[in-house]
Amino acid sequence: MRDKGIVKQPGRSWVIIKGQKHLFFSGDKSHPLSENIYWKLESLNMKLKELGYVPNKRFSLHDVKDEQKEESLFYHSERLAIAFALITTVEGSTLTVMKNLCICGDCHSAIKLIAKIVDHEIIVRDSSHSHHFRSGICSCGDYW
Repeated sequence: MRDKGIVKQPGRSWVIIKGQKHLFFSGDKSHPLSENIYWKLESLNMKLKELGYVPNKRFSLHDVKDEQKEESLFYHSERLAIAFALITTVEGSTLTVMKNLCICGDCHSAIKLIAKIVDHEIIVRDSSHSHHFRSGICSCGDYW
């Protein structure tokens, strides 16, 4: 594909909080609140595992070592955006995340559980759909 000049756009997600856009890339640590974002995400990941969540490595990058695949899924851009929104918004508020690509199946499964854990409605608008996650269920019925 690169020989033909075709380059895949990197996945990015953003949230708008108090009128300001906050942009995240997978594995991104450039945000001023990065330490707090990653702490929140680690906390969520532990709770996900307690609920029986197992990362689906099929959705990770193919050119990384197997032990890195699981970790890379935890830091997808939409999860970073959700963690940021959770630490910067009022408890119980609806979180809206925008994404330039389609959400991966692993993030879709994880966000359903995250919405249940944090008791927030989470809306993820990706390049094709608008997913409304509430109480462990997505409006798409897991078909997208």
